[in-house]
Amino acid sequence: MQPTIVLVHGAFAEPGTWDGVIDPLMSAGHAVIAADNPLRGLAADAAAVSDLVRTIDGPVLLVGHSYGGAVITNVDPEAGEIVGLVYVAAFAPEPGESAFELARMFPGSTLGDATTSVPRSDGTTDLYIRPDRFHSQFCADVPAPRAARMAAKQRPVTQEALVEPAGEGALWQALPSWFLFGELDRNIPVALEHFMAVRARAHRVTEIPGASHAVPVAHPDATAHLIREAASLRVTA
Repeated sequence: MQPTIVLVHGAFAEPGTWDGVIDPLMSAGHAVIAADNPLRGLAADAAAVSDLVRTIDGPVLLVGHSYGGAVITNVDPEAGEIVGLVYVAAFAPEPGESAFELARMFPGSTLGDATTSVPRSDGTTDLYIRPDRFHSQFCADVPAPRAARMAAKQRPVTQEALVEPAGEGALWQALPSWFLFGELDRNIPVALEHFMAVRARAHRVTEIPGASHAVPVAHPDATAHLIREAASLRVTA
């Protein structure tokens, strides 16, 4: 039985991040769900994806982009038959690490200078990428008209979610993982991507020359190819 593929978008994005990836996966015979990541808090977001996984019969492959990688890392291991993890320009934290902490581990991220904040009445703070910086910061290899639409449709993440430490039992410690990222990612430093992949003993690590943070959008075929590879293998972690 082929695994159901659950795609989890990251901060400043929405499920449409995966539009170009879904068709080739479905053509290969996979059931695909592009989850709606709440982007409110790491534990709460992981619980939301865990609840979705509990409704799925059979094996599940989790795929996370950006902050979505931290979310899939924290999915409840008992939620379903999870067989692997694919990190697409994504965070893969150890227990106790936050996305914010990881991003500062190596130089190269310019995200902090590109964001603007919106205080909320519930005491949290929403973060957006400024529209005039979105193209260069998030998706420099995406055509300008599409980048403008992505900026207009971006979903904010709370500052609290980015500083919230990961919980115990990171899934990559027990399951096989695959990593794909761009050489010119301005959100997550490429050195950090390599560090996390090595730490997770990734089954495969692919760096796309010249690619931005928006790998699923700008390079959907490469993204789908790696996901299909992960879905077809059973690797002992």
